[in-house]
Amino acid sequence: MFELRAPLQAHIVHCQAQVGDAVQAGQVLLVLEAMKMEHEVRAPHAGTVRECFFAVGETVAQDDVLLVIQRSAHTPSPLAEPSASAGPPEGPPAAQDVRLDLARMQARHAFTLDAHRPEAVAKRHKLGLRTARENLADLCDPGSFSEYGALAVAAQSQRRSQDDLVRNTPADGMVCGTATVGGTPCVVMAYDATVLAGTQGMRNHQKTDRMLGIALEHKLPVVLFAEGGGGRPGDVDMPIVAGLHVATFARFARLNGQVPVLGIAAGRCFAGNAALLGCCDVVIATRGSNIGMGGPAMVEGGGLGVFTPEQIGPSKVQHTNGVIDLLVDDEAQAVAAAKKYLGFFTGTCAGWQAPDALALRAVVPENRLRVYDTRAALHSLADADSVLELRSGFGVGIHTALARMEGRAVGVLANNPQHLGGAIDATAADKAARFMQLCNAHGLPIVSLVDTPGFMVGPDTEATAQVRHVSRMFVAAAHLRVPYLSVVLRKGYGLGAMAMTAGGFHAPLCTVAWPSAEFGAMGLEGAVRLGFKKELESVPEGAARDTLFAQLLAQQVDNGSALAMAGSLEIDAVIDPADTRAWLVRGLAVGRVDPLRGAAIDTW
Repeated sequence: MFELRAPLQAHIVHCQAQVGDAVQAGQVLLVLEAMKMEHEVRAPHAGTVRECFFAVGETVAQDDVLLVIQRSAHTPSPLAEPSASAGPPEGPPAAQDVRLDLARMQARHAFTLDAHRPEAVAKRHKLGLRTARENLADLCDPGSFSEYGALAVAAQSQRRSQDDLVRNTPADGMVCGTATVGGTPCVVMAYDATVLAGTQGMRNHQKTDRMLGIALEHKLPVVLFAEGGGGRPGDVDMPIVAGLHVATFARFARLNGQVPVLGIAAGRCFAGNAALLGCCDVVIATRGSNIGMGGPAMVEGGGLGVFTPEQIGPSKVQHTNGVIDLLVDDEAQAVAAAKKYLGFFTGTCAGWQAPDALALRAVVPENRLRVYDTRAALHSLADADSVLELRSGFGVGIHTALARMEGRAVGVLANNPQHLGGAIDATAADKAARFMQLCNAHGLPIVSLVDTPGFMVGPDTEATAQVRHVSRMFVAAAHLRVPYLSVVLRKGYGLGAMAMTAGGFHAPLCTVAWPSAEFGAMGLEGAVRLGFKKELESVPEGAARDTLFAQLLAQQVDNGSALAMAGSLEIDAVIDPADTRAWLVRGLAVGRVDPLRGAAIDTW
């Protein structure tokens, strides 16, 4: 005999067994109700009900005997009696036994998937573009994406039926959540251009705000697919007038300098969507993209003319003017570039491959006047296939790139002698200063490859606000918390060379030079013409004056040689170009990254 006792004080509301009834193990015998919740009491084993001590409607105390059950003869006695309220043996339900609530959830979620919107997907593919979910599936590590707010719909129930909203405004046009990208935890967000043109709805904003809060609190990098048409005026369910109180833009901007923030644009990205894109550390865009602070409707509404979307902010314009950091052919390349970019913030990588160090000896021509490509030096210093050049269409006087050296991520600046002889103009200075800020905020040491005759000068140059622009390099360098290492490849003249070495040759962790380097307070040719003007004018024009000029210049080149500079301790060493990578790696090993002090990254 086994006494079945009450598991708690409760009211008996239902009975399914009487004296003499045969029962099976796990069968519900009665139901107790307490605190508005029902508790099932099940048979612990097969047997026969012999006694009942209750009636429906009665109240029983905890441990009161409810029933006495006699075991069936073939039922073995357990070593330990199961709980009186124990359920049936665990195991998955049969596939056909889907509960109603689960079935409703599954049906509701199905409408958020691309498979249930074939026409919208086909239209997207016809444009040569991918859906938001396809882009996220490509970006995120398999099985890592946890979606937030999938069941949201547009706030338009006063205008449209619930069935219409569920079918045609899934996720309110914003697919977002957490995931890992290359093993790195991230917040990922994608405006869905197939839902109301990827516009920013009110629930859409609420979802975005939720994700941005998570990113800031847990210090997660953010990837935003920003395509879309900006604010949405049709969300009539929300009691608002202009919607200018939304927190999305302030919260997005608050991530600046705290975590890596990466924006991707394909197709049309206008207004509010473009504003978020412009807040990103780095913008990756496809050649078919159009990016602008106002789309055609806004432009026309402002009385500024009628334009097609393709006329507003095409990629060629936005890459040249500096809006786009990395221009790619399509979304697949954009995602690949995003993965590579995020990889620079994951620590040191193993399995790197060193380039041919001897190639560095041939980078700088023996003819001191011959131009060359300093990117050859960059690629011969960095680990194989690790270089990611940023903003290549803008400020072309200075190259900026992320790279790795023996697996460690670094930022690299390099003057470009193929543009203005390497002179630094306003756009190059803007580009360099912002790149310093980017590296500083995210803790990447900086390597500077110097070959510049100085800052660009002249009336036309000063009309570009040159004084203010180039000075940004000094200010940005003065606030660095990361190691800065400089290598002078050839020309190291004047203030421009000082700007490339964090403000002066003794400001970096090290300043070294190749044997091809030459130094001066200004360009050596100009120094001879100014400093020896009287001597030159005392000789008749022609071969004699040219000969004197060449002699004086040779003397200046010798006085300003790398060996002379190292001898006077104005630089730290003269090194074999083939030893440059090893020198830098040793420097990176001793350099310190100080704690973050609220460093911001200028949007420009």
